[in-house]
Amino acid sequence: MQIEKFKYDNTIVKWFAYATIFWGLVGMLAGLLAALQLVSPLFNFELPYTTFGRVRPIHTNAVIFAFVGNGIFMGVYYSLQRLLKARMFSDFLGKLHFWGWQLIIVLAAVTLLLGYTTGKEYAELEWPIDILIAFVWVVFGWNMFGTILRRRERHLYVAIWFYIATFVTVAMLHIVNSIEIPVSLFKSYSWYAGVQDALVQWWYGHNAVAFFLTTPYLGLMYYFIPKAAQRPVYSYRLSIIHFWALIFIYIWAGPHHLLYTATPDWAQSLGVAFSIMLLLPSWGGMINGLLTLRGAWDKVREDVVLKFLVVAITAYGMATFEGPMLSLKNVNAISHFTDWTIAHVHVGALGWNGFLTFGILYWLIPRMFRTKMYSQKLANAHFWIGTLGIIIYAVPMYVAGFMQNSMWTDFTKEGQLKYQFMDSVSKMIPFYIARAVGGTLYLIGAVMMTYNLIKTIKAGNFLAEEEAEAAALEKKFSGHSTSHWHRWIERKPVQLMIASLVVVAIGGAVEFIPTFLVKSNIPTIASVKPYTPLELEGRDIYIREGCYTCHSQMIRPLRSEVARYGEYSKAGEFVYDHPFQWGSKRTGPDLARIGGKYPDSWHYNHMLDPSSMSPNSIMPSYPWLLDKQMDISGIKAKIRAMQKLGVPYPKGFDEAAPQDMEKQAKEIAASLKKDKIETLADKEIIALIAYLQRMGTDIKGKKK
Repeated sequence: MQIEKFKYDNTIVKWFAYATIFWGLVGMLAGLLAALQLVSPLFNFELPYTTFGRVRPIHTNAVIFAFVGNGIFMGVYYSLQRLLKARMFSDFLGKLHFWGWQLIIVLAAVTLLLGYTTGKEYAELEWPIDILIAFVWVVFGWNMFGTILRRRERHLYVAIWFYIATFVTVAMLHIVNSIEIPVSLFKSYSWYAGVQDALVQWWYGHNAVAFFLTTPYLGLMYYFIPKAAQRPVYSYRLSIIHFWALIFIYIWAGPHHLLYTATPDWAQSLGVAFSIMLLLPSWGGMINGLLTLRGAWDKVREDVVLKFLVVAITAYGMATFEGPMLSLKNVNAISHFTDWTIAHVHVGALGWNGFLTFGILYWLIPRMFRTKMYSQKLANAHFWIGTLGIIIYAVPMYVAGFMQNSMWTDFTKEGQLKYQFMDSVSKMIPFYIARAVGGTLYLIGAVMMTYNLIKTIKAGNFLAEEEAEAAALEKKFSGHSTSHWHRWIERKPVQLMIASLVVVAIGGAVEFIPTFLVKSNIPTIASVKPYTPLELEGRDIYIREGCYTCHSQMIRPLRSEVARYGEYSKAGEFVYDHPFQWGSKRTGPDLARIGGKYPDSWHYNHMLDPSSMSPNSIMPSYPWLLDKQMDISGIKAKIRAMQKLGVPYPKGFDEAAPQDMEKQAKEIAASLKKDKIETLADKEIIALIAYLQRMGTDIKGKKK
């Protein structure tokens, strides 16, 4: 048997580790700023680049794609080489992947701060960056599969199954959800509209959690927990069931984000059913991880790395139990649009992703730098401060969620709503302060870790090229009669990739095809007309300012919502909405029926000083909208793009659009003048008012 000598590449792992630490601090700082902005609007600083509507997408993208993304690549590049007994396929591809991913992060930060956004949660980046993401992701997959194909270990360990499923599924999710019509370099419209866009977006959004925040981290769990505990995985059979059941079931669960909305009932029911089933494989993975530590609990008490990993798995179990429960309609009616969802998400993000990443960093850095950790006491302090931070963050948000729902749904004996929406906003402030305190503690822990690792790095000697040796892979292999039936696909990475793609594609196809092909799934409403050019421009400003991060546009058929906001929302209302704007959190009231409720002057003053119209409001002011001139140069291209998407503007309407805009703008300016507000008709506030006054005013017609 020929023994081959080779070297593992630790340099690429080090780069991703550094990026993980740096972007983690940036993402957490952005999250802390967003938390403080909900305590007081003063933290918005009255600048267009620092409002909550722009900071919140910065926070989510930085934490998901910068912190967790770099953490994934750090762990994959380290574990993959050792599991396959092979150096990464290409050093050049590794460098291209690393620098390409950091470029994406920087471009995301700059464009989101400038207001260039698609308005789709977790997929806000505009089309040139979407293309760059697809390219860099293919580079990652190319490097990964090149390494797999020249491996020296025939069987693919369970962690690699999760890496492969992650690669193919994220590629599918990103490409399908990012189909859009470009209008300019930093402006596009989603190919989908209304109900269809909502289904595609939450198929993507839910499975971004599944296949970016979960499956790759499960792969890391299956590698690093046995390594840190020096024990084999508890059950090989359980890992097989965990993998295939998880990737098949997860992809169906997206519609549980759309319960009680205008999506078809059958799609909602599918989402609920598969969400409940998801509990079994999720907990199967958690049990497999925890039982791997059987007999090693004494070591857990002493080893700070294992402490982080155990809490991470526990948080994963808590989040994956709560998720299916939240998909039950009676529970979802309480939790949706409230801070309960925020608590749920952050148990997973801070506990599962954050603590697993911290544990891996504490395990990796001393080994790559051939030294001991600088301070075990400091690492232990980080563990306890971080754990306390999670508790102080999450518990008040759970309480806040229940309080919000109880106030929103409470009626007097006479059958009237007991509270105004703003009553619930003012009651949330103490809970938002507690959240900011919890987030601060978590951030302090991350800063302590950074200091600890920097001191460790300075004391060590980095091993860039780690020597290794292994037998060459047999060219012919007939197998063994005692092999498990699953071994055949573990030896065939291409077939495993194809099988994974087929398994995950089934759910999306079943949910999408009827909605796209069967017209009765989305009944139209005759009175619903396309937006005027000015309203379309105002809608783009609304999206640019991130208003969807705080306001929903979806009235559910619940007594309290109909009483508060008006007639419940219908599928046919949204057929011209590219993208949909249903929202996922009500920090402010729903806006689906805001049109005509207040005079134009109310909206003008509300954007200038929200508290003047809504006392105790925590909404930031938008004075720049009153001064900034509308950019009407792109309206013709926007109308043409909408026509390509099937919006029935008359032929040649693009040429008449500027005149139509000017006429409607002058009408709104004249209306403001009657209320003693002097403003030019070409200001952005005029377009925004036009859009706000249009919302929900088309529903008097009958279904076709």
